[in-house]
Amino acid sequence: MKPGKTGIRRLVAALGYSRQGLVSAYRFEAAFRQELWLALVLVPFALWLDLSLTHTLWLLVSLVMVLIVELINSAIEAVVDRIGPEHHELAGRAKDMGSAAVLLTLLLAVLVWGLILADHLL
Repeated sequence: MKPGKTGIRRLVAALGYSRQGLVSAYRFEAAFRQELWLALVLVPFALWLDLSLTHTLWLLVSLVMVLIVELINSAIEAVVDRIGPEHHELAGRAKDMGSAAVLLTLLLAVLVWGLILADHLL
């Protein structure tokens, strides 16, 4: 076992690292900022709608998934950029795949919101 913090100290440190990650994503990633602000507008709207608990959860989960995948994509891009500025086929592929993951998650969120709102409004 590697030496270091254990128990509550490890948990507190992990929460600090997570906070740093969120702050860094907000400061340096425009896409994360945009998606976060969109979520901050849509979450109250989802809670305001007169929907079942299941539908409300689907709406909220789809928004959180976009943020999670954006964080992972940003981490991939940061690591690839750290390795070096020159273009490498595998580096480009990794960045493109991360971007594709974000796109698919956004499309899923749009689908979930569209189907639930259509069902609710029609």
